[in-house]
Amino acid sequence: MAGPLRFRYSTERWSEDRVRRDLLSPLDDAFGAELTGPWYAPPDGWAARRLEMDNGDLALFCWNGQAAYWLGNTETPEPLWRTNKRTFDEAPDDIAEWGQRELRGQLAVEAPWLTEYEALADFFLPVLLSKDGRESTRKFFRDHAAGFPDADRDASLSFYDDFLSTGVLDDHRYTMASKLGTSQGFDLTRMRATMGEFNAAKLLVDAGNDIVPEVELDSGHSVDFRVDDTLVEVTRPRPPTRRQANTAVGALKASGDAKTRDQLAAHPGAVLAVDCTSFRDDEWRRVLGEQPSVGYEPLVVFRYRPDGTVDGYSRGSVPFALPF
Repeated sequence: MAGPLRFRYSTERWSEDRVRRDLLSPLDDAFGAELTGPWYAPPDGWAARRLEMDNGDLALFCWNGQAAYWLGNTETPEPLWRTNKRTFDEAPDDIAEWGQRELRGQLAVEAPWLTEYEALADFFLPVLLSKDGRESTRKFFRDHAAGFPDADRDASLSFYDDFLSTGVLDDHRYTMASKLGTSQGFDLTRMRATMGEFNAAKLLVDAGNDIVPEVELDSGHSVDFRVDDTLVEVTRPRPPTRRQANTAVGALKASGDAKTRDQLAAHPGAVLAVDCTSFRDDEWRRVLGEQPSVGYEPLVVFRYRPDGTVDGYSRGSVPFALPF
């Protein structure tokens, strides 16, 4: 899979003639391509071009005689195969800002409804324009209200836009955004689960906690968050079907059991956070009324609505603040 958009950094000498020969020509042969000027001025001292493919792919290229940066959601031409990759944060600020302005402009043409949510669009920009995530991520936001059931798209996207505008996850943008857009196809269950991590982050941050996402452990596991010295693993049950035996409580317990047998077994004392945001009102009322265990503690079970309302309960000794 291609993964999120990152710059490729070349230390070779480039010129307009070489761009046409080594970049435009192979892309034109493969897809049909046109070399055009940038929509926005590149940094001082840099030349820039857009490579627009007939299949909708896009690549950006800028150079200054000593170095060059490539950013694209298309096939990478062979002269750039062995170049190093740099995220927007790792590239020079002026190059990163130019590249992102070009991408924002492209997104405004392709999905203008999405750019109304500035913080959301900026945060997920590396996947909203990526080779393997641009269709699936936009479909998820457009047609599935970012995972909220029976919810208005505007209210749902505003919920995440408001949270991301706080900047609390900016330092972890690639880590968090990449999870949503690196599937080879449209996987609604996985994408809902990804947003469960954003819901858990909001739950923790709104209660006044400092969080570190995606914690790599010596055990070989990766745990979703650390709050002070406490690990937090997030799971999001699938919405129960309408079959009588498949209840909301059953879905909750099944999801918790899966985590207990994996990451949590290796890290006793970690908190299991179960995001039930995919549950509809009647399903959630039953869970909240019964407040069932899942065979593991400490446990936090919660559910958000797009207006920011959150309900939930905890079991065992949860060593950090919660908003309920």
